[in-house]
Amino acid sequence: MLEKLKKSLEESPIVKKGEYNYFVHPVTDGIPLVEPEVLSEIARTLKKHATLDVDKIVCVEAMGIHLATALSLETGIPFVVVRKRQYGLPGEVGVHQTTGYSQGELYINGIESGDRLLLIDDVVSTGGTMIAVLQALQQMDVEMTEVIAVIEKGAGKEIVERETGLKLRTLVKVDVVKGKVVIESALGD
Repeated sequence: MLEKLKKSLEESPIVKKGEYNYFVHPVTDGIPLVEPEVLSEIARTLKKHATLDVDKIVCVEAMGIHLATALSLETGIPFVVVRKRQYGLPGEVGVHQTTGYSQGELYINGIESGDRLLLIDDVVSTGGTMIAVLQALQQMDVEMTEVIAVIEKGAGKEIVERETGLKLRTLVKVDVVKGKVVIESALGD
């Protein structure tokens, strides 16, 4: 299961951002090339294993968009994007997020009290973005039915679960060892 995703991860180049080992991958960066077979494999796996009794899929700009699109097309569930741009629409909620390598503002629109939501993002490593978004959503009186990061690296999953009280499902857990991405575990293995 997830053979195309795992193979593409193992072939990922690594760049250093300070002390952070950052792997460059189509799912997490949109480069070098996003293969439709990898996105289809992810969407089919999520359709099979995720809780999909939701009103909306929520993703975070930018790298959650293609994942939410693929999952939306596979399931017929509409999605909304947490954006990096403020629109000033009624009910807009601002969120400050800090990761291991950046920080900034995000804005939530299109979510209503009582919505049942599935949040999907590309990667959890430090947990900063996901924690900020989930805490904001929790304050909006919604039901977080499922929280998913396709790729897990580092301690972010545990941090997200501890800080939000929500279970985080990941499809593939990776580490960077001696300049290479190593698959530690994958859903279905």
